[in-house]
Amino acid sequence: MASACEIDERAPPRRQQLSDRWHGHLSRVVEAEIIPRLMLAHRMEASTRGPGPRKPTAEDIEAFASLVLAPAGEVVEARIAALVDDGLALDSLLLDLLAPTARHLGVLWEEDLCDFAELTIAMGRLQRIMHDLSRRYGGETGGHRDGHSILLSLCPGETHMFGLSMIEQFFRDAGWDVTSTALAPVGEILNQARTAWFDVIGLSLGCEVLLPTLTKTVLELRRVSFNPGVRILVGGPIFIDNPGHIEQVGADATASDARRAVAAAEFMLDMRAGAC
Repeated sequence: MASACEIDERAPPRRQQLSDRWHGHLSRVVEAEIIPRLMLAHRMEASTRGPGPRKPTAEDIEAFASLVLAPAGEVVEARIAALVDDGLALDSLLLDLLAPTARHLGVLWEEDLCDFAELTIAMGRLQRIMHDLSRRYGGETGGHRDGHSILLSLCPGETHMFGLSMIEQFFRDAGWDVTSTALAPVGEILNQARTAWFDVIGLSLGCEVLLPTLTKTVLELRRVSFNPGVRILVGGPIFIDNPGHIEQVGADATASDARRAVAAAEFMLDMRAGAC
């Protein structure tokens, strides 16, 4: 079935033929880097930044993309190990290296500098790298430290998965109890919200055409939620260019990356506790 986010009809035939798979797996893959632009960013910026080793440069990202596209994976492992030895934190590896690498791979495909098969293999490799990094270097979460819970899902009709996987890992590492419905139909998402307590529900959207669907989904989630005071966190590239969409869909907040998504969720709960 075709994705709801369609490529422009004026696009070259090669891209038209691959539109469904591109949007299903690769299109704007990390621009839906999960839940973009935090409404409360100015109040939270100081708490989410700190000193550390230099971030990967544009040249580093291009070089890493070439490694991911290459047949041998051992060189990729060696590069990751070197960055870890240099003191680059896990969150920076994910947000400052893997996410921009995914975007760069998409540009290479759009400019016909790699073919679709190469891109698909490279994106699968990035996904495996992300999970491997989290397992090896993420450390133990220490259980659900604060008792916070979140339900994560794509907007019904949305299929961009890379970012949602990353945000799930960040919430787990922060000690949250995470339930991810990923590509579940809307009925399953609503049933989860109806039958279990969630402090926050996070929904990811990658294209404007599904805004009415997201608006309806948020309304239904609030109506059926077992937690009458549930907070809704939404995001995707359209919220970066159009912050007014946050209020339009009935959400509470959004964030520019996975790290700030966790901070936004915790801030909303702190504000709720302070109001009690």
